[in-house]
Amino acid sequence: MKLSSILSLVNQVEKSKFINAIDRICSDAVKHDKKIAAQLDKLDGQIKNASSTDITQLFKIVLPYFEKSVREQLAMLGAQATLLTNILSRDGNCIARINWVESLYAKEWTVIDTRANELKSEIETVDEGETFTDGKRLGIYHACLKEAYSNDERSNRESKITDDERGILNVLAKNLDVTADDQAGVEHLIDQTPKNGVQDALNELREIGLIFVSRKLQTVYVPDEIVNLLHRLQGKELADKHFLRILRTFSDAELSNVLKNHRKKIRGIERKQKIQNVMKLGVAVSQVLQSDLYAEDTPLNDRKERLKSLISDLDLDLDKLGTTLEERTTIILNTLNTCTEREFNALSATGFKELFSALQNHFPTLSTVLKHEFELEEQEELDVEKLRALSITPYDILYMLTNDEVKAVVESMGIKKRGNLRLNILNSFADATDKLIDNYAALARRDLAALKAENVEIAEADIGVKFEEVTKAIFEQLGMAVDEDLRRSINTSKDKADILISLSEIDVIVGEAKTCKNGDFAKYSTTSRQVKAYVNRCEQAGKRVAQVLIVAPTFSDDFVESAEMDTEVNISLLEADGLKKILDAYEARRNPKFSAKLFTKGGLLKADLIAKNI
Repeated sequence: MKLSSILSLVNQVEKSKFINAIDRICSDAVKHDKKIAAQLDKLDGQIKNASSTDITQLFKIVLPYFEKSVREQLAMLGAQATLLTNILSRDGNCIARINWVESLYAKEWTVIDTRANELKSEIETVDEGETFTDGKRLGIYHACLKEAYSNDERSNRESKITDDERGILNVLAKNLDVTADDQAGVEHLIDQTPKNGVQDALNELREIGLIFVSRKLQTVYVPDEIVNLLHRLQGKELADKHFLRILRTFSDAELSNVLKNHRKKIRGIERKQKIQNVMKLGVAVSQVLQSDLYAEDTPLNDRKERLKSLISDLDLDLDKLGTTLEERTTIILNTLNTCTEREFNALSATGFKELFSALQNHFPTLSTVLKHEFELEEQEELDVEKLRALSITPYDILYMLTNDEVKAVVESMGIKKRGNLRLNILNSFADATDKLIDNYAALARRDLAALKAENVEIAEADIGVKFEEVTKAIFEQLGMAVDEDLRRSINTSKDKADILISLSEIDVIVGEAKTCKNGDFAKYSTTSRQVKAYVNRCEQAGKRVAQVLIVAPTFSDDFVESAEMDTEVNISLLEADGLKKILDAYEARRNPKFSAKLFTKGGLLKADLIAKNI
């Protein structure tokens, strides 16, 4: 979930520590940073009274200073804070109840403790005459880490590993080929990670502005921007879910190459286990792509060609391929690190729901698999909105399935078998949304007979929700920014806005989609109460509502007149047929000229005129 959405979700007390952290950094940096000074001038220096949008903008500017501050403070907090940030920055853990975080911590602590005891035995039984064995390498790393930790005692200071020492130890671990889990195990031998006190450690992370804690919901929130920051501090080039995608495209022989290059067992190991074993290595993805993937004598040109085919296998939309091995690696990593928004936009809200529902029908255990892979609570109710909040895209779900499982879905659904099977599945659900858009007017009129004649099967009870989702899809195809994160953050059990469109960091359009079976839509008093409640919610979140836009099949004369005379909010009305005409005109132009501001004129909009001028 984005920082702006979390700031809108939590109360003033719950975000106070984050704001205090930003305030401290600004106080130090404002003397020599003109951008920060200019932003503070806009706020009159009152960060605590700033809107969520203003705080988000300020955070983007102070991020380099914030990152430096966090790096220094995490080094001071020690092993427990490090383990907690490792857990909270993993896929699916950015929103989690406190007791679930505690259970994840206990599980991780047990794994580290067990591994530490195994390593202790391995290190202590090394024969001095032995060659450069695993035990010997681990012994060297253990000795260096012990020195880095205890050398402070000679200066009568508290023992700790500084950020500089950590950087040197990471280089040492890489050159000795000490995997991530072994690094954690060795450190546990020297500076044992506390088994208890998770709540106190969470409070320490909250104090330095890394996390938000809702006391009412007993839930921890970590913004996407902070997750990315933690990955940088950890030296993690890709989120695990994206690395998994890459590994899914590797052949069995290539997976074996990676494991062999790190002296790991490959005989009698199934493909699924090989992938898991590679993930556990903690090796840099760039190293896997540039060297570990190949046999030792593989020519450079063959390696570059393999990355070219990987780009195709992953369906990465690139402007350039890069000429060197390093350039291609960087392009792959950058594209995957910035693909979330594009992947959510690849399917409409309707398409995503249809895909998730269809996959659940094929794999009744899908929710269980996702909960296991993303470390979600057993009792967690999974739906598309929850997945969006956790930044789990349709692509992520499909790459959770093995290649054989994906083949089974394609076979069962009658989807074409040539090319990228996962992409074929996604495209089939995009086509389903297109079919609903083609029959948008009938959907608005709740005309089941007309929909059935066009082979659109839909239950009458689902029409309202489908109309809302298809309206979002149309707005997205018009290039408008449908903001699901904001909508989710302002919605309550009582007030639930249909659509929110961001015009800028501050300005939004509140959209409402209404179906009507017989005659014109005429319920103005009810509708106006709804939209005014949504407007208030947006304003409380620091947003400025530029317009309310209501879409319906047709409107009664009284409805149109009441909307035009309403002095509390600016309301535009748009007929469903008209919105479809605007979309058709937009798609018919090579370079369409369309702006969301065309929907902010007020009153009953003239769709024919808008379509003509696109």
